[in-house]
This record gives sequence, C-alpha cells and structure tokens, in this order.
Amino acid sequence: MENKDQEIEKLKEQREHAAHDPNYKDISYRDRISTVTMDGKRNYLHPKIPKGRLIKWRNVVGVGLLILLFAFPLIKINGDPIILLDVFHRKFIIFGAIFTPQDTFVMLLLMLSFILFVVLFTVTFGRIWCGWLCPQTIFLELVFRRVEKWIEGSPNQQKKLDNMPWNGEKITKRLSKWIVFYALSFIFVNAMLWFFMSFDRWLEYMQDIGNHVSWLMLVLLFTTIFFGIYTWFREQICIIACPYGRMQSVLIDPSTIVISYDYLRGEPRGHQKKGSTRETTGLGDCIDCNACVDVCPTGIDIRNGTQLECVNCTACIDACDNVMKNVGKPTGLIRYASEKEIRTGKRVGWSTRVKAYTFVLVLILAFAGYTLFSRTDVSVVVLRTPGVIYQKAGKDSLINLYNIKVVNKTRFDKHINVKLTNHKGRVTVVGGEIVVSPQERKDAIMFIKMANSDIEKDNIILDLSIMRDGEELKTTSVTFMSPKK
Repeated sequence: MENKDQEIEKLKEQREHAAHDPNYKDISYRDRISTVTMDGKRNYLHPKIPKGRLIKWRNVVGVGLLILLFAFPLIKINGDPIILLDVFHRKFIIFGAIFTPQDTFVMLLLMLSFILFVVLFTVTFGRIWCGWLCPQTIFLELVFRRVEKWIEGSPNQQKKLDNMPWNGEKITKRLSKWIVFYALSFIFVNAMLWFFMSFDRWLEYMQDIGNHVSWLMLVLLFTTIFFGIYTWFREQICIIACPYGRMQSVLIDPSTIVISYDYLRGEPRGHQKKGSTRETTGLGDCIDCNACVDVCPTGIDIRNGTQLECVNCTACIDACDNVMKNVGKPTGLIRYASEKEIRTGKRVGWSTRVKAYTFVLVLILAFAGYTLFSRTDVSVVVLRTPGVIYQKAGKDSLINLYNIKVVNKTRFDKHINVKLTNHKGRVTVVGGEIVVSPQERKDAIMFIKMANSDIEKDNIILDLSIMRDGEELKTTSVTFMSPKK
C-alpha cells in the first residue's frame, strides 16, 4: 500500500513539473474522467456560474420548461389532462388523444420515431439536448446549484467549507442546504407524478393520506433518491449513468456540430498582454486563463477536444467570449462548430449519414401520422369462442358462438350493434345492445343462428356490419361452421 502511495505521489510530481514545460501537452484527461482524482478518489466539482448571451437563453429555456412541468398536468382538454401516462390503469393521453393497450402498434411507431429523432439530432448537433433540455441539467444548474451558492457562498467558499472540520458553521450551512434540497426534491417528485396519476387523483391521495400510507412511502423513497442525486451524485449521472452520453462515441462524426475549441486560432496558448498579436508574441489567441474549465459543470478542459463528459451546456463559450472581449480579441475561440469546420475553416453541410437518417425518419413519421389519424375511436374485435364448433338449435337450425370485445377510446358512452349483411340469419348479443362507458372495455357473447337450408357448405364466411350509435363503424368477417355437407 505504501509503495502504491509513493508511485502516485511520484506521478503527481512528474505531471506537476511537466505542466510548466511549454513543450509538454498534458494528456492525463485520457487516463480518467474529470471527476476522479489522480489517486482514484471522487473529485467534487464547484463550477462558477457563468454569465453571457447563451447562458441567458439557456436560463430562459430552463425556466420555461420548469413552468411547463408544473402547468402541463393542470391543463385539461375535455376534462382530461393534456398529458397522462397512467401505466397502472393502462390509460394514456397525449395532447388530448386517448391511447389504450390496443394502440400498442401506434405507440411503438411513435417511440421508434422518437428514438430515430434522437439519433438524427445527436448525429447533427451532438448533445444539445443534455445542455439545454435535459431535466437533470435544468434541475442541477438552474435550481440546486443556485440554492447551494445562496447558502454556502461562491465556489471558493464551497471548497473551503468542504475542507473545513465539522464545526457550528459547517453543520448549520450543510443542514440548511440539505433541508432545502429535500423539500425541493419532494416538490419536483410530486410534480413529475402528476404526469403518471393525474393531479386530481394526487390531490385525493394527499387529502386522504391516512389510507394511502404505502403510496406516501413510495413518494418519500423517490424523493430520497432524487435528493441523493442532487446532493451527492450530481454530474455523475451525465458521465456514468446516462446511456445517451455514451452514444456519442458511435453517433458523432467529424461533421457533427459540437462545442469546439478552435485550436488553429488558439494554439500555442500562453499568457499575454491586452492588444498583443501572434506576430509579436508567437502565441495564439488562447491566454490559458482556464476560465472555460472553471465554469464547466463536468470539470473538463474543452481545449482537449470533444469528451464524453461534455454536455454542450455552452458555459465555456460564454466564459471564453467574455475573456476575449476583455483582451481585445475576436470572440468565438470556443463555439458551436464541427471538427471538420475547425480543421478546414469552411461551413460543412449535411453528411450522407444525416440525409439517410432524415429520409428514414420522415418515412416513419409519415406512416405513424397516417396510422394515428386513421385509427378509430372505438375498437371492435369479433372472434370465435374457443373450443366451440357449432350447436344444434332444434332440427332445422345451427348456432355458432362468438366473443366480441369493444374498447371505447372516447369520452362518451357508445352503443354497439351487429348486423349480418351477406347471408340470411339472426345475430343475437347476450344481454342486448352493447353499451360501453368512456375509456372502458367491455366483453360480450354473441351467437349467430342460421337455418340448415341457408347453409350451402360446412364453412361459410359471414360479413358483419358493426354499428356504432346507428352508423356503420366497420365491417368484419367471421367463419360459420357446420357439419360436413
């Protein structure tokens, strides 16, 4: 163990010495992720909160999404939430459209379209989703880090507090932060629950919490997990747990637009005075101030190129632009650009792969749209009763039994009747007319009676007209079986 510690210290000294060598390029970022120290311990990050044009827009987007998080479940269309994904009751509503388990094919198409869209978007624009739209980033950067700064102070003060022994100040600040974090976690968890159990039912549970203790325990469990993520795990979700970040290695190519450092313009980097030029100093535009590293929420140095930790949050862009303005140099040293654009200095159009993905995506979306808009609001399936061939009804007639399943996807009662259209016979539904309540399923038994004189062969195809509220909904066919002729 002692030898291992000595080796680590020796390696640290070598790299510390090499860092002052202008001819040395530190490649230690390839050995480990940014949140792990040289000796394998967790490197807790305290990034500065950046200021700039892109951060302002990102905050606007984030605040808008937080408002939607709380507002969407409260918006109703015809008495139903605008979005509801109630898995336990198998009830799904998306922008007013009601989906049932019978719509699995449509949902599969929509899910496939979404996955392909994510792939296409990543191939073209990298991880913009992560930096601008992902709930993990919005909660952490827009809410929890702001609260942390309010309670514990600046990043330097937070680091000082980390290294401080447990005294009155540290206990007070940490306890205050944890209480606020847990309260926020409870609020956010419940807000997300509204998408899965409707706000009205959630309110009923809360008002009668004594009869829903197990549900409350589940909510508190998720709250504790949520609290643990934003108190301790934090950016590790993006770096380790989230599969989307790992997809970068197979999805992006030199034409993908990512957060890029213009190494042709910035290198060789070094400290320089305001107004200096490459001709007078022999240095590029990067003054090696580390402002881009100080604001990075995942702790990377973007000057080392695209890395799996980068979430495209634009913090480094704004930080670098502010520095460039202060030293009198053009902005855009770090910017949205593809590696190919940086290398060639030319704008790069869509690659063949992007065009192919786009074509397939359009086809799937068109088919999904057609399937979605052509689906009926009432689903009716008629099947023969298993294990029953036919029954005799007196001396001159036969009966065949059928099961009829009706799913009402609307918000109104539906009245279903069945008529025989291509043969003589009588259709009888046990219990009379089928009345299906809104968003419910009803099963019924139906039998068809035919006279022997009207049966030409042992298997007859009968055409049925399914009537909904007096209008024909659809036509279907069933087999009527009889003894061999």
